Amino acid sequence: RGSLLGARLLPPKKPMTSKTNLVMMMLALPRGAAFVARRADRFASMRAPVREASTAASEAKAAKADENPKLPKMEELVSICKRRGFIFPSSEIYNGFNGFYDYGPLGVELKNNIKQSWWREFVHGREDMAGLDSSIIAAPAIWEASGHVAGFSDPMVDCKGSKLRYRADQLLFAKVQIQGADEPIGYLCMQEPEFDSEGVFKKAAGQMKKKAKAEGDLEPLVIKELIEATALELALIPSPATGKAGDLTAPRDFNLMFQTQVGALEGSSSTAFLRPETAQGIFVNFKNVREVSRQKVPFGIAQVGKAFRNEITPRNFIFRSREFEQMEIEYFIEPGDEVWPAQHKLWIENMEGWLRGIGLRQDLMGQEVHAADKLAHYARACTDVTFTFPFGEQELLGVAARGCFDLTAHQEASGKNLDYFDEQTKEKYVPHVIEPSTGVDRLFLALLTSAYCEDEVGGEKRTVLKFHPSMAPIKVAVFPLVKNKPELVDKARGIFSKLQKRYNVVWDTAGAIGRRYRRMDEAGTPFCVTVDFDSLEDDTVTVRERDSTEQRRMKIDDLYAYLGKEIDGF
Repeated sequence: RGSLLGARLLPPKKPMTSKTNLVMMMLALPRGAAFVARRADRFASMRAPVREASTAASEAKAAKADENPKLPKMEELVSICKRRGFIFPSSEIYNGFNGFYDYGPLGVELKNNIKQSWWREFVHGREDMAGLDSSIIAAPAIWEASGHVAGFSDPMVDCKGSKLRYRADQLLFAKVQIQGADEPIGYLCMQEPEFDSEGVFKKAAGQMKKKAKAEGDLEPLVIKELIEATALELALIPSPATGKAGDLTAPRDFNLMFQTQVGALEGSSSTAFLRPETAQGIFVNFKNVREVSRQKVPFGIAQVGKAFRNEITPRNFIFRSREFEQMEIEYFIEPGDEVWPAQHKLWIENMEGWLRGIGLRQDLMGQEVHAADKLAHYARACTDVTFTFPFGEQELLGVAARGCFDLTAHQEASGKNLDYFDEQTKEKYVPHVIEPSTGVDRLFLALLTSAYCEDEVGGEKRTVLKFHPSMAPIKVAVFPLVKNKPELVDKARGIFSKLQKRYNVVWDTAGAIGRRYRRMDEAGTPFCVTVDFDSLEDDTVTVRERDSTEQRRMKIDDLYAYLGKEIDGF
């Protein structure tokens, strides 16, 4: 994809570049161990499952929770996603399709768990919320009224030498100059580093100084986005791909909406767009939903659905892709500067509480309040809930006070009345709105980051995904101790079939118990239930807990209530 870093000395010398590559480790699946037992009498007196070989010290180590485990590497997450069937590159047998991903068996379960939890919390769990599922393709006039046709764009630059394209606001540059010197040594330019931009630039500036054999102290570096460069500076800034000055074009706007044609005839009159956000479908249905749900302000409309953006440079796995899913709420409130601040603060708290409740690591969460000069022209305020991913701290969820811009714009463009009449105050007004919005795919990645853990059990390393039980793709695994004893298999099958009616559960008879546990650990399965020969006599089973590896014996009749409390909370 070209070099990360470009540097140009003045006068021109050999360009200095450094290349980075994303390593995607494809680790082999664990091999099933041959089950050595051949005869039933060997297990007649055994209380199973066989305890995982471990000393008291290693058991204690496994049981002890690490309050702030290390942040996983991106390649570790990519590897386990492919290996365990969470995420596959889209169109993989055709060498992939950049910016698109397919969710595998475990991935689709985790994704659905996220959406269902959000819906239960903010739609079913409230009396002031209604749901909606609007169409992906809508009348083009909607996007003209909302400003997307004219202004939904990112600044783009081309590298004339490499033919690569970059988002101009993701390219950083800095002038390198000796204190008191009349002319700079040169300029540095690079794509925004994952961590410590200032440190990366300082190191590169030192290398440039050394190569130029310059004497004296450097001026403090002023790091800017490429969109801030003057025409004179742009001619001196090297391309990150080639290292040559003058290879980058001037930034220009690139509209991010995907176009399509509707109907049998192609032309400007049949041009439509795949929606770049779900919010506009809510605004144009404001009157419909309010009337049929008989809601009164304040109330909200919630929607979960796909959105599409033709990103210039999709990157960081599923964090920034061209097809993604959003969970958005438009919460309509009375106008007035005395109303929105309290509602805005409350929704930030609501969202943060939900994120913690589904298992996000609190030590990786943060907040970023948008400065007034960075807000959209119609916005009163916007606060992002951030998350520290393996590639740095990024926006995970945003809560914006959008004013009445959207409803007013659609009212004017459509000619339809979207006013709200308050029966108590006898006032008519266009409601203002608070918008909590998050991307399902980003949250999926944040949950993986929070859950990923490597520890040691019985002197062996294990990889485990410590999902909150409610988020786990597989809730319970059911094992008969051996697969060649019909009475064990039948009893285990009875438990499995009953649990299937409530949860996503798996049946596994392949390999030793320890091997089966490890497979479930990597899938994030919180509970494993094993049926052994004692189960035939006393109707008990062994339940093994994922995080602590603790095993407990319980009656089958008590099992369902126990799992319900641990997974569902009641």
